[in-house]
Amino acid sequence: MTAPFHRYTSRRGFQRRTESTIVWFFRFATYVILLCGVFIIGNICLKGLPAVTGAFRSLEQFPYVTNTFIFEAPESLYVFKHEGVKREMGDAEYRAFRETETARATAEGRPVPEFKASSYVYAAGGIWPCIVGTLLLVVGAMTIALLLGVASAIFLSEYARDGAFVRFIRLAILNLAGVPSIVFGLFGFAMFVLYFNWNVSLMAGWFTLAFMVLPVVITASEEALKAVPKGFREGSLALGATKWQTIRKNVLPYALPGILTSSILGIARVAGETAPIMFTAAYVVRDKLPWEVAKFSDFFFQGVMALPYHIYVVSSKIPQNAYTQRVQYGTAFVFLGLVALIAGSSILLRNKLRGRYQW
Repeated sequence: MTAPFHRYTSRRGFQRRTESTIVWFFRFATYVILLCGVFIIGNICLKGLPAVTGAFRSLEQFPYVTNTFIFEAPESLYVFKHEGVKREMGDAEYRAFRETETARATAEGRPVPEFKASSYVYAAGGIWPCIVGTLLLVVGAMTIALLLGVASAIFLSEYARDGAFVRFIRLAILNLAGVPSIVFGLFGFAMFVLYFNWNVSLMAGWFTLAFMVLPVVITASEEALKAVPKGFREGSLALGATKWQTIRKNVLPYALPGILTSSILGIARVAGETAPIMFTAAYVVRDKLPWEVAKFSDFFFQGVMALPYHIYVVSSKIPQNAYTQRVQYGTAFVFLGLVALIAGSSILLRNKLRGRYQW
């Protein structure tokens, strides 16, 4: 009996060592991923924070302080020497400075000074139109995606009978979740921009982004609905409620935390996409803000600037230098903060509803 017992204990010891090795490998891989994330985000914060904090300026009237990087539009930067002093000015300030100096020299009878300046595109001003455009795209796309996605999830979970057709629909939804975003961009360009003649506009961007995140919203919402105990439905129906009343009063409120989880995942994807909005909604430069239109209907059929597209343009479409690098990291830093703020608001709302609706 000694030999078999010895072989058994040796095999068990080998299995434990193997399992311990696998656990340590998974732990190491997790720590490596976390460290990579911390390094990337830390690098963006380290290089982007000075661009934001160094842009505070005092005002002579309320609110007495502003941040030019956040609350102004992008401009070209002019770097030049005047009276032996190196100066850096945005396009508007540079033109006003030239006119002032020219007028002063003329009044004093001096020769008009020559201005030899080096210009750098998108290296001055701020990103306020990009922030506004990103917020509008995220809010509009997620509103459409949640309305369509929750309605589809309710049908699939509560009304549809399990069969070949319904299983085919679920398989199609799962396949759509793996389609690259560039394909959705081309689809949106062909469908909304050209066929519906919406041109490059908020409407085209909203529907393209909404269709892109629909698979995530439908799948997560359906799972949230299925997680609600059947007793809630049976008790409501037994008391004489209709099926829709049961879903609206006894199922949806308890599924809302899970549905909001899908919205958080959708926000993270919608806000960071460049390819779809590049074809359907984003402009490189737009002087006016979205609400500065003649008619209300024009609001929905105009293009906007957006943070991910702005980062793409500044990082790859213009000559690179120290000034544009400051804008790149500053924009990325604000972008991360904006996405974290929107997702954090959804998480707080989800936790509040989770505490309110418990079973």
